[in-house]
Amino acid sequence: MPAPVSRRERLRQATLEEIHAAARKLLVEQGSAAVTINAVARQVGMSGPALYHYFAGHDELVGAVTAGFFREMTAAMEEARDARADASVGDRILAACRAMRAWAVAHPAEFGWIFASPIAAPNRRLDSARHQAALRFEQVLLDLTVELWRTRPFPVPDLAALPPSLREQLVAYSAAVDGQLPPEAAHVFLDCWIRLYGLLCMEVLHQLDFAYTDVEPVFEECLRDLSARLALDPAAP
Repeated sequence: MPAPVSRRERLRQATLEEIHAAARKLLVEQGSAAVTINAVARQVGMSGPALYHYFAGHDELVGAVTAGFFREMTAAMEEARDARADASVGDRILAACRAMRAWAVAHPAEFGWIFASPIAAPNRRLDSARHQAALRFEQVLLDLTVELWRTRPFPVPDLAALPPSLREQLVAYSAAVDGQLPPEAAHVFLDCWIRLYGLLCMEVLHQLDFAYTDVEPVFEECLRDLSARLALDPAAP
């Protein structure tokens, strides 16, 4: 049986949740610049110095709040994936992608903070909350792509034909994911998801407003292109 959580730890956890909610409220209502140590502290009724009992500084606070956004978006993707547990891996990939867009469109400030803000050095550490949450997010689509590769390999480029620098980086990434995807398959995986993330960022940050008032058909067209790239069955709307 797990050890019971002490009252002190329950109070600390409740305060952390209140801090996260306050930071999110400031972000959504006033923008990222409003999320300062002192502003968050005021929202929860404590002094700025008191907040340092919970976070070492602004960068750590931002990393922890961003990790929460990552976990929330990841959970939405996992739920969509698992709701189609009996479907083909292609259907589950598309369901996860659509869930990601749905969360992003519903939470533009949070999505923008995840993908459109510089990552401070402390949050690039492998043991940081943000990095760990980002890995779990990556794992959703990586696991599905690995499953696809093992059961129904998709076309890949000739690794030797790629530029040496790119080839070296792909070999390193393949090793980082324990060789679950060979470098040439990793190239296709990264290329697909970079395009997907890029389109979402442009939509959420209103970079496409000059041409589109409804980006969903553009996103679906992107999914059809990715489906062709991964040799999936045609993407159903």
